[in-house]
Parts: sequence; structure tokens; C-alpha cells
Amino acid sequence: MEYKQWNIQIWISEDDDDAVTTATAVLFTPDGKRHESVAHARRNPDDRPVPGIGDELAVGRALSDLASKLIEDGAQDVAQMASPA
Repeated sequence: MEYKQWNIQIWISEDDDDAVTTATAVLFTPDGKRHESVAHARRNPDDRPVPGIGDELAVGRALSDLASKLIEDGAQDVAQMASPA
């Protein structure tokens, strides 16, 4: 059985007011493909700042978007292989 490992790097930043958290998730596949997703979490101005919540939401959204992109890439690869040459 062959095992593979893919690594995702995630960068998280917050604006100066702690109102918007941005997460960037980047996947580099062994065959050289690069996939990137960026997502945001915005704090309600009436809520107190809790950075961990913004981190979780922004990262979760970035990973969800990255997953969607990978699924779409796989579906396109299957469609190309299925079409007659």
C-alpha cells in the first residue's frame, strides 16, 4: 500500500480593530499543484473581541473552500478521462 502526505499551510491575520480575521490556506501537492483559499470572519461590533472564535471561523471557511476546489478539480479530471479522445 502506498501512503501519501499532503500538507496545508494556514496563515491567520487580524485587522487593527480585531473586527476582521483573515485566513489563507495553501496546499502544495507532490505533483506541483498549488491550491489557495482565503476566507474571512467578521466580529459583530457589539460583541467583545475573542480572537480564537474568529480564527476558527476564518480557518474553517478557508478549508471548506479549499475542499470544494479540490472536489471540483477531481470531478474535472474524471470528466476529461471519460471523454473520448
